[in-house]
Amino acid sequence: MVNLEQRFHRPAQEGRKLPDLRRRAPTAFPRRSVDGTSRLRRSVSEESLVSLFSFFRFLSLLFQICLLLLSSPPPSVKIATKANPWDGKTLKAQSVRSQLDESLQRLRLPSVDLFYLHAPDHETPVEETLRACNELHREGKFKALGLSNYASWEVAEICTLCKAHQWLLPTVYQGMYNATTRQVEKELLPCLRHFGISFYAYNPLAGGLLTGKYKYEDKDLSQPPTGRFFGNDWARVYRDRYWKQHHFDGVSLIQSALREAYGADPPTLTSAALRWVYHHSELQEKYGDAVIIGMSNMDQLQENLRSSEEGPLVPSVVEAFEKAWHLTAHDCPNYFR
Repeated sequence: MVNLEQRFHRPAQEGRKLPDLRRRAPTAFPRRSVDGTSRLRRSVSEESLVSLFSFFRFLSLLFQICLLLLSSPPPSVKIATKANPWDGKTLKAQSVRSQLDESLQRLRLPSVDLFYLHAPDHETPVEETLRACNELHREGKFKALGLSNYASWEVAEICTLCKAHQWLLPTVYQGMYNATTRQVEKELLPCLRHFGISFYAYNPLAGGLLTGKYKYEDKDLSQPPTGRFFGNDWARVYRDRYWKQHHFDGVSLIQSALREAYGADPPTLTSAALRWVYHHSELQEKYGDAVIIGMSNMDQLQENLRSSEEGPLVPSVVEAFEKAWHLTAHDCPNYFR
């Protein structure tokens, strides 16, 4: 899975600039590198060979590009990595250090631009974790500190401790946010604004549910469609998060509004969902907010980038998104862990 962190721009009426893109680098935590990539279907031998050779050529080119970027990253490329408390790891000082060192070794870099604490470690005093991060920052191993999956009160506690000890303060928070998953708006975003922390939204398409390619009944198929919801270790997590009838009811409501508002050639649901995030959500350029977009193939990347350049939605569609949120709000997944 390739992710891009896209600088959020709330465009002026005219002369909108192309958003800056920032690539998220591999982390010490094993990530699914090809999550959601369509499996090659069975076909005759020649077609299979052509598909395989094309796929391997693409991987070879991608690998060469990655090595080139890592050997001498251009100023516009910002590289991030994370430390997490899972799979035998913790956020104790030694584990935080070893996770960052492992990432730097894999990246072949002396430092990264952004180092996240991926989620709270409820078994380790947060002071120990923050002290370790401050030491690593002073050693020049990363430039900025980020948080992810922390509750708003934990963010406030972290900022208070960092100020009291004159440690490096976090400046970025990566959180789950999309048109039908908006729990962060009530407490977290005001907290981040208070402490001057930018918000980077992940899951802007609700794991793919807001692309419209799924139906609720797909879960009962003997061969369900590929993607985040089926066929990998995180599939159950994503089904528990989004695979609920009221989410699909919200999708249908939005699709109907798109057809009514735009006629025979409406925007795709993907385009509409991303445009909602860019133009109608609580994200704002002045706070340094960003949207993390993913891709499993080039078509998805191109559509996601095109959507970032399209304008606001008509009021009736924005209202439909609001109604869809009211359908899902009572069962919104928690943004914290």
